[in-house]
Amino acid sequence: MNTPIQRLYALVLVLFAVLVYFTSRNAVFDAKALRDNALNKRTLLEEQQIHRGTIRAADGTILARSVKQRGGVYSRRYPVGGLFGHAIGYSFTTLGRAGLERSRNDDLTGKRNELTSIIDQLRGKRQTGDSVRTTLDAPAQRVAYQALNGRKGAVVALDPRSGAVKVMASFPQYDPNALRGPGTYARLANDNENRPLVNRATQFGYAPGSTFKVVTATAAIDSGEFTSQSTVDGKNGVKISGVPLQNDYNQSFGPIDLATALEKSVNTVYAQVAEKVGKQTMKKYMERFGFGSKPQLDYPKDQMSSSGEYRNGKLIPPTSRFVDVGRMGIGQDKLAVTPLQMAEVASAVANGGRLMKPHFTDRIVDSDGRTVEEIKPEEQSRVMKPSTASTVTAMMERVVQSGTGTQAQIQGIRVAGKTGTAETQIGKTTNNVWFIAFAPADNPRVAIAVTMEHQIGFGGDVAAPVAKAVMESLLK
Repeated sequence: MNTPIQRLYALVLVLFAVLVYFTSRNAVFDAKALRDNALNKRTLLEEQQIHRGTIRAADGTILARSVKQRGGVYSRRYPVGGLFGHAIGYSFTTLGRAGLERSRNDDLTGKRNELTSIIDQLRGKRQTGDSVRTTLDAPAQRVAYQALNGRKGAVVALDPRSGAVKVMASFPQYDPNALRGPGTYARLANDNENRPLVNRATQFGYAPGSTFKVVTATAAIDSGEFTSQSTVDGKNGVKISGVPLQNDYNQSFGPIDLATALEKSVNTVYAQVAEKVGKQTMKKYMERFGFGSKPQLDYPKDQMSSSGEYRNGKLIPPTSRFVDVGRMGIGQDKLAVTPLQMAEVASAVANGGRLMKPHFTDRIVDSDGRTVEEIKPEEQSRVMKPSTASTVTAMMERVVQSGTGTQAQIQGIRVAGKTGTAETQIGKTTNNVWFIAFAPADNPRVAIAVTMEHQIGFGGDVAAPVAKAVMESLLK
């Protein structure tokens, strides 16, 4: 075969491959992306004819169900209204899908097994969706909203042993049922002051304040650079990156060990610790905790934010030259984190250093009541040695026993926690307040993060009582 014919043959092959790709792209390669696209109304219209599976809380409470309408189509109803609006989301022809309704759409519409679906269609069997039983605790969710008491913020509670999400509350909330009303979605979406459609538990980034000192303490102790009894000068006004750093109330402590510095939340100590540990080590431990990437939750990725250092709206690594590692180490600098991420920090310490993948779904049940899939606990990462987790737990217990978090004490139960307060405007009296915790400290069953916006006071005064109320509900 001569050279011109070989070239022609190669060209024909390339053109044929291009033809196959473009004719198959929509039907094969990009099929799932097209099905999931909120703008693809064809899929939504087709799914109106499917009896979509129910979604239930852990106790069996129905959170979402389908109701048959005229013409043989189904519409979605949410019996508990806005209680789980952000977590469950919605599924409407006019709006598309959000939340668990979207991430578990294939299960809820019976597309879990394509081969089974085809066989059922050939047999004339109507396609029916499977039901989703979640890990969500309805009574504790109600307690979370009652404790927030109309204040903007979010609460996330996990079972540290399995990663099961027990509570995910975000306020302002919204009622998915109301979104069927004309203009309601547009009105809520354009409410830039309250942003009720945004899940503050997974999407908003807040400065974590001193709760981040748990991450710094973990990196310092687990790397071998420090012990809980290592002493650091806690005087006020220590220069960090050439700029004096202040402690709360401008207190000066002199030489103080790491455990006491966490109990009293001494900024200058942990800023110096972070500088000594260094950016590279801080980056390693932050990534183990889950910072720098989106949470591994069964939830739409575009409804979750990565936690970490941000510059000009973009995530940058902790090793960047733009990062002030000392101030990052105390939860300041350019840190923006979600409550879900900080609940994972508490969860990893509680679980002996093992971070479990968070998940909403407990199991998938078919229309005959058979469990077709059960979500097993899965380890996401080994953050620290068990000995480090034990040491950090003891330090966090002191915070609640006699430090800044005493308002989280629960009678008869050992609680480990850490407060956080981040100024929203320099010189103003309002703060974004935090509290992270787990309990019982000697056998943890719940790990929690609470944050509240624009509050007068500190994390220990405002956020800790909210965490206490939710933990008490879950530990009954």
